[in-house]
Amino acid sequence: MESMSPISCPTTPRWNQDRPFLTGRFHQETRASSKLADSKRFPVDSSSSGVDQAIGCHETPLQELIVIDDLLSALVGIEGRYISIIRFHGKEDRIAFQVDPSMDLALQELAKRIFPLCEYYLLIDQFVESSSQFKNGLVNHAFAAALRALLLDYQAMVAQLEHQFRLGRLSIQGLWFYCQPMMGSMRALAAVVQQASTKHFVGSGVLNLLQSQAKAMAGDNSVRSLLEKMTECASNAYLSILERSNWRACLLSFLWWVYEGIIEDPYGEFFIAENRSLKKESLSQDSTAKYWSQRYSLKDTIPGFLANIAATILTTGKYLNVMRECGHNVQVPISERSKLTIFGSNHHYLECIKAAHEFASIELVNLIKDKYDLIGRLRSIKHYLLLDQGDFLVHFMDIAREELNKKVHEVSVEKLQSLLDLALRTTAAAADPCHEDLTCCVDRASLLTTLGMHKDSDSNNIEDPVSITGLETFSLSYKVQWPLSIVISKKALSKYQLIFRFLFHCKHVERQLCGAWQIHQGIRSMNSKGTAIPRSSLLCRSMLKFISSLLHYLTFEVLEPNWHVMHDRLQSTRSVDEVIQHHDFFLDKCLRGCLLLLPDVLKKMEKLKSVCLQYAAATQWLISSSIDINSQSHPQKTMIRDTTVTESIFNFEREFNSELQSLGPVLSKGSQAEPYLTHLSQWILGVSKE
Repeated sequence: MESMSPISCPTTPRWNQDRPFLTGRFHQETRASSKLADSKRFPVDSSSSGVDQAIGCHETPLQELIVIDDLLSALVGIEGRYISIIRFHGKEDRIAFQVDPSMDLALQELAKRIFPLCEYYLLIDQFVESSSQFKNGLVNHAFAAALRALLLDYQAMVAQLEHQFRLGRLSIQGLWFYCQPMMGSMRALAAVVQQASTKHFVGSGVLNLLQSQAKAMAGDNSVRSLLEKMTECASNAYLSILERSNWRACLLSFLWWVYEGIIEDPYGEFFIAENRSLKKESLSQDSTAKYWSQRYSLKDTIPGFLANIAATILTTGKYLNVMRECGHNVQVPISERSKLTIFGSNHHYLECIKAAHEFASIELVNLIKDKYDLIGRLRSIKHYLLLDQGDFLVHFMDIAREELNKKVHEVSVEKLQSLLDLALRTTAAAADPCHEDLTCCVDRASLLTTLGMHKDSDSNNIEDPVSITGLETFSLSYKVQWPLSIVISKKALSKYQLIFRFLFHCKHVERQLCGAWQIHQGIRSMNSKGTAIPRSSLLCRSMLKFISSLLHYLTFEVLEPNWHVMHDRLQSTRSVDEVIQHHDFFLDKCLRGCLLLLPDVLKKMEKLKSVCLQYAAATQWLISSSIDINSQSHPQKTMIRDTTVTESIFNFEREFNSELQSLGPVLSKGSQAEPYLTHLSQWILGVSKE
């Protein structure tokens, strides 16, 4: 994940490291140096007795007493007179205890059996000290606190053994007997802390490690119970991350995700990451915006006991975060929040999270439906971008005809915007309170190029980029504010605009053909027998039927049915993600139904529209070239047969019918994968037979 929130936390004061007596390592760090200093100040006298004599110089009973005394110190990590600590440095630092080689062999054997327990204590004690630093996070703090409580019990046991030793009631065999019950538990904990330290686990990693070790100890009930207890203690801190509860007054900044949608993760241990570089404004500005999917996301490491519900936790906080950013203060009811701190086999926390998710989902859906009128906004977009309300469009095309006919680089977007505002204010669209959010824009490429269907090597390119006008590139846009931009994002608006551009150009072709048809109707009273005008009239009617049926198919067989399906589904949605899913499904289905995802079919349609426009543009010349005024005193218009006109009309007819015939097989082939093309295919074949 890019640009994640930086992890910042308080640093451990330097005096905590400079003063070893504040930590559990003072007896390890100072003893070696003090021994060296003593040896320099007090030279060893070979004739003296005491600590400088080898333990083998003493009788076995006395050796046993000395060894027990040293072992009691070693059990709490302190070197004795004849038992020392050796540290091995490498990839993994290791600690070992060793005895004076002159010691009685039987005593050495018994002492070495107890040494592992001493090593486990040192490993755990060091982990407790290092994990208590701020940077290691709440889970490690809680785990270290649980270990510290365990070590207190352990130290109490050592103190009791020392008391028995002072009373003369403890032998080395007895010491071994009392140490054995703790051996398995300390071994398991030492393995956990060693792995956690080596791999620098925090948060979820520590919890998963504890859980996996507990499962591995299924055959040892006491060790398994201990590890489960440790998991519970560490998990309680993690669960407090998910809820607000009563932790606000604590010195630690817990995360209030499930109940308020807030992330404040100074230790970087929460399994939800926040990418603060993604802003909500990008939803309405960037068609590739990933705010909703990547602003908050799941990390790779998730606690095992939350793995199945992690996605639910993520969406719950996202929903609450949206409402909070809208200024809508919503909190999960107290009765539900009280359950989350419970951790155990009954899994009440799962029920609580599910309840919080359901509450947040319904609240956010109701918010965007009621307060922000999602359905009304979608209906408004349908009116304008899907041409459901066409009176404003007719007026706009009339008053903006001159500007739209300009080359694309000459079109003034500002002038088009003013003409659009005029059209909206003087038609029925003025009654729509959302009409002011409508804006116009002009792309720099044709629809086929925008869809990636034009290639430089394509010899059948329909239009030269230099000749593209505003009619091919004009589009409408719509201003959408937060939080509706979650659903109606820039990406979704781009899909609406693709559909609009196709519909708008089809409307333009229809208007041009209607103009051509009106010219033909104006000369009906004239005798056109023997000329090509009747044939031209039939061709114009065929073209009109083609474009009108195409618009009817797009509107009433694609857009309207799919809109009603989406509208009905939105009425019963229970989460914003479902709303987004239904809306995206509607747009994708409309794109495919409007042929915009079918390159072969769309190219044929564009070619047919191009032929229709060329014919409509030539109609005035064709008609005027066929009229002759035979008398100046009494002008009378008569129809004449013009070879050039006749040939031009035959060429248009031949090209149109050829393209129409070739479209039929393409649609028939496509209808096998896209059944909705069947009706359009049948109609196309019907037109071609006329």
